[in-house]
Amino acid sequence: MVVEATAWRLRTAAPWRDLPERLGSWNTIYRNFNRWSVNRVWARVMEQVQAIAHGQDELDWVVSIEPTNVRVHQHGATLPRDAEGRNELQEVRS
Repeated sequence: MVVEATAWRLRTAAPWRDLPERLGSWNTIYRNFNRWSVNRVWARVMEQVQAIAHGQDELDWVVSIEPTNVRVHQHGATLPRDAEGRNELQEVRS
């Protein structure tokens, strides 16, 4: 139930308190999730899943970032720009 509830929470990005009742007490699920994180249970699960996928030649390390959600850090927003340098990477290079 902890895995199912954690998957729901990560998939929806909802607060822990919004966990549906059918998945159990949000506080219990959160405490188990947190304890498993501290004890590296999630890291070991991920390592095992990756090892299985690698053994079956199904591991693909493709990463995609949606550029409309990428923001500069608050301290980088006020940095001066080099007006004579390269253009911003908004053009397609060949």
